[in-house]
Amino acid sequence: MFPKPVASAATNTAEFERLPLVKPTGFREYDARWLFETELNLKGVQAIGLGIGTLLGELGVERHIVVGHDFRSYSQSIKLALTSGLLAAGCRVRDIGLAVTPMAYFAQFDLDAPAVAMVTASHNDNGWTGIKMGADRPRTFGPDEIGRLKEIVMSASFDMPGGGKLESEDGVAERYMADLAKGHRLSRPIKAVCACGNGTPSVFSPDVLRAIGVDVVELDCTLDWTFPRYNPNPEDMKMLHAIAEKVRETGADVGLGFDGDGDRCGVVDNEGEEIFADKIGLLIARDLAKQMPNAKFIADVKSTGLFLTDPELLSTGATTEYWKTGHSYMKRRVNETGALAGFEKSGHFFFNPPVGRGYDDGLISAIAVLEMLDRNPGKSMADLRRSLPQSWQSPTMSPHCADEIKYEVVDRTIAHFKSRIEKGEPFAGQKVRDIVTVNGIRIILEDGSWGLVRASSNKPELVVVVESPVSEKGMRDVFAEIDGYLSAQPEVGEYNQKI
Repeated sequence: MFPKPVASAATNTAEFERLPLVKPTGFREYDARWLFETELNLKGVQAIGLGIGTLLGELGVERHIVVGHDFRSYSQSIKLALTSGLLAAGCRVRDIGLAVTPMAYFAQFDLDAPAVAMVTASHNDNGWTGIKMGADRPRTFGPDEIGRLKEIVMSASFDMPGGGKLESEDGVAERYMADLAKGHRLSRPIKAVCACGNGTPSVFSPDVLRAIGVDVVELDCTLDWTFPRYNPNPEDMKMLHAIAEKVRETGADVGLGFDGDGDRCGVVDNEGEEIFADKIGLLIARDLAKQMPNAKFIADVKSTGLFLTDPELLSTGATTEYWKTGHSYMKRRVNETGALAGFEKSGHFFFNPPVGRGYDDGLISAIAVLEMLDRNPGKSMADLRRSLPQSWQSPTMSPHCADEIKYEVVDRTIAHFKSRIEKGEPFAGQKVRDIVTVNGIRIILEDGSWGLVRASSNKPELVVVVESPVSEKGMRDVFAEIDGYLSAQPEVGEYNQKI
């Protein structure tokens, strides 16, 4: 009988060797993340493998699963421990080896396997590990499946029929890269900085970009799990500044930065200006909608309000729906609605056919940006950025709020502002045009300004974003209304940054 996991155990002890360590908070809303050896040990990883195999049985899904791992010093050992649990749960395990996360999603189709478990800490600091999982391609697990997996693992309620089978798969990486390049060939020379932060995309991204005709300038494209320069995270200012410097130094047309597991891509224009992911999403939506009129798009609630007001996008008959932040939520919504694409402010983009298969892949996003440039030979990336209507948008602000109370605080915030709005009270001196409560509360004003409050899915924080298409003052007025309420809540602490 497999022992129940413990929530804590000291390293360098017999207990750490004998018992599975799995800290329950590592199970998040749509994936799982732990500090390896502090919150999770290898026997704990084995328990998670048993849990995933058991859950597949409960879901009525064939126990047939793709596994892969990112480039960290401990990721392969974690994958092998996970595999041993999956085998004990009777799974047919297809090991694709070193991979970016979208390659694991691709392998579900390539190998005709219903399930996936990708060992990755994404862009997190060294020391972190995690698993991105799914059993209904191209979707990944959401709160219901993750919650049930947590119950199975922490109670050790495993179904262990045995009879598993392990197969090592060769050639998936080559087929993945060939599939990305197929049908894409730039009509003119475009020079692009390809920045990988020494993460896993270093093995894939430069070669794929060259295959479609890009003049590639490599930046930090040598594998190094110590991440000597910066974390491979295209939202990290260190990475963006390094890309901008290389773009200016080399005269590149665009800079493309990939995160640690390759499912996101950040963009810097030819002048060295970063373009936030939601604005890149809007530019791509414009480009795609010209080719496929009346397209439907999904944007997460943190994204710019310009999706609803941009004249160029609206002229194509395109419509946009705002949805919950989180790659699993967005992926499901894009799939359920048949939208052409979905854009998340963090940089997770989801493209349905004919562009993609519904999952997030930083290289598909990069190719979409490059082909947009290719279709606009008289315009630079900076020109395209400047073609967007001006708006004043805050960074993502994150006041501290404990995991145990953050959702209750957001519920109170929703009730407070809804009550005011129902009474007809002004917000930042304006009438409220609409509110969106699919994920926290997004308050939209009559001039298009808006403010968002939601709970972070991954950290003990709230998330606050504000934007105005009219003025910086309008943006600050919206923030003042939100901050005035949040600052009075005793559970809400310091911000990571403020406007």
